[in-house]
Amino acid sequence: MIYCPVLFEKNNAFWSVIHKLQYSIIKNAGCVILTLLNFQCILLMFAIWALTMVFAIEEINRDPTILPNITLGYRLFDNCMRLQVALRAATTLITGMNEVLTESDCKGPPPVVAVIGDPLSSHSIAISRILGLFHLPMVSYYATCSCLSNKLEYPSFFRTVPSDAFQVKAMVQLIKHYGWSWVGIIATEDDYGQYAAKSFQEEMNKFGCIAFIENLPVISERAKILEVVNTIKHSTAKVIVLFSTRVDAAPLVKEITEQNITGRQWIASEAWSTATVLATEENFGAFGGTFGIAVRRGDIPGLKNFLLRINPNPVSIQNLATRFWEKMFDCKFKENLSMTNSSTLPEVKYCTGSEDVDSKQTPYTDVSESRASYNIYKGVYALAHSLNKLASCENGKGPFENKSCASITNVQPWQLMHYLKGINFTTHLGERVAFDKNGDALAIYDIVNWQRDSSGKIEIKTVGVYDKAAVTVSFVLFLTESFLCEIPESVCSKSCLPGSRKANKKGQPVCCFDCVLCTEGEISTQVGKCQRNKCFKCPPDFWSNPERNTCLMKQIEFLSYEETMGIILAASAIFGSCLSFGVLIVFVYNRHTPVVKANNSELSFLLLVSLSLCFLCSLCFIGQPSQLNCLLRHIMFGVSFVLCISCILVKTVVVIMAFKATLPGNNMMKWFGVAQQRGTVFIFTVIQSIICITWLITAPPAPSKNTKYQNAKIIFECDIGSVTGFSFLLGYIGLLSLVCFVLAFLARNLPDTFNEAKFITFSMLIFCSVWISFIPAYISSPGKYTVAVEIFAILASSFGLLLSIFAPKCYIILLKPEKNTKKFNEENSK
Repeated sequence: MIYCPVLFEKNNAFWSVIHKLQYSIIKNAGCVILTLLNFQCILLMFAIWALTMVFAIEEINRDPTILPNITLGYRLFDNCMRLQVALRAATTLITGMNEVLTESDCKGPPPVVAVIGDPLSSHSIAISRILGLFHLPMVSYYATCSCLSNKLEYPSFFRTVPSDAFQVKAMVQLIKHYGWSWVGIIATEDDYGQYAAKSFQEEMNKFGCIAFIENLPVISERAKILEVVNTIKHSTAKVIVLFSTRVDAAPLVKEITEQNITGRQWIASEAWSTATVLATEENFGAFGGTFGIAVRRGDIPGLKNFLLRINPNPVSIQNLATRFWEKMFDCKFKENLSMTNSSTLPEVKYCTGSEDVDSKQTPYTDVSESRASYNIYKGVYALAHSLNKLASCENGKGPFENKSCASITNVQPWQLMHYLKGINFTTHLGERVAFDKNGDALAIYDIVNWQRDSSGKIEIKTVGVYDKAAVTVSFVLFLTESFLCEIPESVCSKSCLPGSRKANKKGQPVCCFDCVLCTEGEISTQVGKCQRNKCFKCPPDFWSNPERNTCLMKQIEFLSYEETMGIILAASAIFGSCLSFGVLIVFVYNRHTPVVKANNSELSFLLLVSLSLCFLCSLCFIGQPSQLNCLLRHIMFGVSFVLCISCILVKTVVVIMAFKATLPGNNMMKWFGVAQQRGTVFIFTVIQSIICITWLITAPPAPSKNTKYQNAKIIFECDIGSVTGFSFLLGYIGLLSLVCFVLAFLARNLPDTFNEAKFITFSMLIFCSVWISFIPAYISSPGKYTVAVEIFAILASSFGLLLSIFAPKCYIILLKPEKNTKKFNEENSK
């Protein structure tokens, strides 16, 4: 039998028990020493962890499939929650148990080949720096600081608990799931808390904001705790993440409970999320509904029975199993009382040593929440499988120099570390155990929630799972949400309603913003976590509704025959055309009368026809623009008006010529007879036709959609194509009108017999006034009213010409026929 000595320290709980168990598992054959750095003073849970390692080693030693003919041994060291004690234990492991070293101590196998522990991140950082120098593998079961993933600083560190980097990702996924974007952070002033808080802040800033960051003192300071509590009370953040151990969190939990600070959603790190000493009835008012990230639990078959094998040793007052027994059953052993002054003690209950441990409901007997214990169990098995692979190596196929293998009887820690890096096996629970390149375990967590069960008892219930290994690309969060009755809201600014966008407040985090209504033509339809900072422009043919949350098809606008304005203008055009034809009929019927003959009946007939065309051309401006009516409206407008003005101009010239011809010796009329009059009208009209044809060939008018002037509407209009062509068309009409007006004005004082010049002057004055006024009105009128103004100008100028020139004549022809005689004219001329 190889005896693996155990360091004995006074006042170490259950130390005698561990001592006795140590003797029971050592078998014949080689003894490979594993060490657990955790046996915490006084605290029961750490004793359970130590016994779990012993149980795993004993189970492996009984298993013929793992390390046959090899016996695993162990040593237990107490760190007493003090870094100095933990470092002393680490140096003891490296050098061996003897204080005096000899030359022989530097040869042969090392005292230990691997270490299980330490549970604290700060301790693990310090210990791993020392063990790393000797390439001694250290497998921690509860040190989660992400800094320990740095293989340059901690080359021999491994862990069966996921890194805080994954814990942070699990928390972030949970926060995203519920749409929280305004979160407070509280972290202990140690490596565990500070590294976790920094990592969480980096992840949170990708989609949300940090309301505050407070440090929780490791050594309880009431002033600092009150400062943290005051920050919580005055912060608008309703979700608070706490990175702390259960010991460090206890004073803060107590103070928050005493001040009755409620309405906060707490998210607990794995170090205190399953602390039953905190999840109590007293604290439930402030911490009820707390979410927590918890290391996965596992049911270890046979562990409970193993723990119940504890037996007290009444002879030794220092036997910690005896002291545990007395504490659990509130009794005293007579042997211990005999060593003290029993006369000074009150009447006591005596222990028999046969009390039933299983009858007491304590964390020691309840292994249903085996989380850290399960990690210890996996760590021991990981080392055992690594040693098994090392022992199974065939010479010539090994991983070391010249393909050599390591010797199981003289194994070196660095050789074991090589196999530990590539370990990959499945536990009896079906969970895969492996380490990544950083020595971290596969990231899988339970999501727990502090609830009250049907009986009113407070329980920490598993409500979801975060499993990185579930998929290859993304992290997966599975939640059972039937437990939720109300989801709290934690935002700096409430989500903007559809139709608005976020506008960041100056000097505030991005989560603090004002909601600004989208501008016209832009919309936003998303809210909450999916909402973006910008509104989106509607497509070209769409426009935003008044609420700015939907793009609607733009209203199509053109002057149609169905609307009132279109009907009035069309009716006016038809009436004007009919009136012109009516006057034409009157003039044709009375073509032999002096009034008709005196005013050049042929030109009058042609003028009336052209006026009728002027009225009718306005109909081309009504209705939805098309390629055909865009061409016709400008051609008919230009040609009909030039024809009209040409006739009036020739009539004016004829009036002047006729007056000159009455003078003695003047024979001017023979040079401007009927043929010359027709030719003049024809030439003037042909010039306008050439302008129109040139315009249509180079850049013809075409239908277009105008959205520049009225964004909410699509104005169907005729694009003139060439501004130059349209300018020439209007300019030519204006030139003829101006010449006609000047000539008529000069001839206005001719004798009454030839007084048509007065009417022409008045008609041209109306014509020019209408079209001069048309220009500003046309430019300033929006949409369909632009076309309406153009039609109105056409109709007004046409009616002005028709009434000014022909109304007096029709009055004489129809109402004063006695004046329409040659005799009356002769008498009147006298």
